[in-house]
Parts: sequence; C-alpha cells; structure tokens
Amino acid sequence: MDFEILVSNLTNPTLLFFVLGLLAATIKSDLEIPPSSSKFIALYLLFSIGFKGGQELALSGFSNEIIYALLFSILISALIPFYSFFILKSKLGVSNAGAVAATYGSVSAVTFVAAVTFLEVQQIDFGGHMVAVMALMESPAIIVGVILMRRYEKGDSGEGLGNIIKHSFTNGSVLMILGSLVIGLIADAKQAEGIKPFTTDIFKGFLAIFLLEMGMVTAKRFGAFRQYGWFALIFAIVMPAINGSLVAYASQWVTDDTGNRFMFAILAASASYIAVPAAMRLAAPKADPGLYVPMALGITFPFNITIGLPLYMLVVTAT
Repeated sequence: MDFEILVSNLTNPTLLFFVLGLLAATIKSDLEIPPSSSKFIALYLLFSIGFKGGQELALSGFSNEIIYALLFSILISALIPFYSFFILKSKLGVSNAGAVAATYGSVSAVTFVAAVTFLEVQQIDFGGHMVAVMALMESPAIIVGVILMRRYEKGDSGEGLGNIIKHSFTNGSVLMILGSLVIGLIADAKQAEGIKPFTTDIFKGFLAIFLLEMGMVTAKRFGAFRQYGWFALIFAIVMPAINGSLVAYASQWVTDDTGNRFMFAILAASASYIAVPAAMRLAAPKADPGLYVPMALGITFPFNITIGLPLYMLVVTAT
C-alpha cells in the first residue's frame, strides 16, 4: 500500500471531522448538529452527486461500456447479499442475516462521496454514469434479502414483497439521487452553470459537517451490537475488504478506466445505513437495528474511508 496515499487519506479534513465527531460523543460533549440541518445536508449531498453525475452522463452519452457497467452493478448487488446471507444465517438467525446481507449488498452514498474526494486528491477522473450505477445498486440487495428471508423464515416476516420493492425505489435518498441524476441529464448545460457554486464549490464543506455528525452517531451506536460478539465485528471488516478487492479485480473485464474500477470497488465494499434500515423496518421487523446499523456505520464505514480506499486503489492499479 502506498504510504503517501494512506497518510493523505488519514489527514483528509473531512475524515478528521469524522474523528472529531467520534471524540465529541465519546467525551459526552454537548456538541450536536440539529436534526433538520443534518437532513438538509444529507439531501444536499445526494442532490449534488446526482446532478453532477447526470451532467457527466449527458456529456459522455450511452455506450456499450455504460450498459455493461449498469448490468455489472446489478449483478454485484444481487450476488453479495446472496452469499452473505448463508454465511450469516447460522450465527445470527434468518431475520438478522437477511437484514445484514441486504445492508452489505446495498451501497453507502456517503462512502461514495468520500471516494470522490479521494480520487480528486489523486487527480483521477471517473465517469458520471457511476452515479447511476450507485443509485441502481440500492434496490436489488434489498429485494434479494427479502426473498431469502421469506424463503427461510417460518411465519410472517413483515410487509408484502411488492410493498418492499416499491419502498426501495421511493425511499427519499434513492428518489433524490435518481431525480437529480435525471435533471442533470436533461438540464441545459449553460443554465446549469448558474448553480455550479452551489453544486460544486461548497460541497466539501457540507461533507465535513455531515461526517462530523456521522462520527457522533457512530460512537453512540457502537456499543449496541457488542452482544453479538466477535463474529459481527470480523464480518464488518473482512467482508467489505473481500468484496471490494474482488470487484476491484473483476472490474477490469468491464472497463479499463482506473477511476470507474475504483468506484465499482468502493460500492461493492460499502454498506447502507440509510436506505436499507428504512426498508428493513417494513421487511424484517424481527431483525435487530442495533446489529446491522452499527455494523455498517460504526465498523465498515470507518474501515472503508481509512484503510479500504487505498487498499482498493492498490488492487485496481496492480491489475
């Protein structure tokens, strides 16, 4: 692993604000981000990512590579929850296994944002269609997780599959990024320049504040899953590392673009703590949010933005 890349990532201001959030919650500081402000910032980040991605997609157009990328993303987000479920089932039970599998098959928009910042530091570009890839990977994992739970759970496991599918596509975070992507795709390029200061110039500042809150939330929820022992902790580190590294290697048969391959890897390695928990409230009422939310937010997210990002880049550049 390139030591300079690792140091650069660990000293990234946005990551340091995440560490500050961890510290604030640990020492029980009264520092807090108002819930309304936090929600606005989250929506802004999704809007900015989606809009810029749509503009990039409009410039690049649809090619065979983009079509292959979209199909590859669906395959990834269906396979990861499938084999994860069977690894988890004997240790955590069917409902928890399904919820955790869906969590790790889906994606984290915030991790995606951190990856964008990482590439900017390395001065590496990536295709705007990767935003569409991210949005597309939200729902298949949820659907696979629900199907597996219904196949192996005795008795009723929650809402009907049709409602879950609908919820996965109408979830606020998914709708915002998909809607922004479409608007960016059809918007007049000259008119779009007028909002560039809002979509681009202040992006990293809002990201830093958002990660400050993520750090506080992480520290507060981390203790909730200790009852599940070492298995949950090891899974939350090892599985993302394996998924990200495998996809970083396999993506060479889909695209030869370094930035796009890296983005595929981080999407495969990330875990959802927004869309999936919302869906699991309906799909898996027996599953414990104190397990799958802290795993994704408290373990996998910090691992990915510290060790994971340079690790996946190493695999991409070495193959």
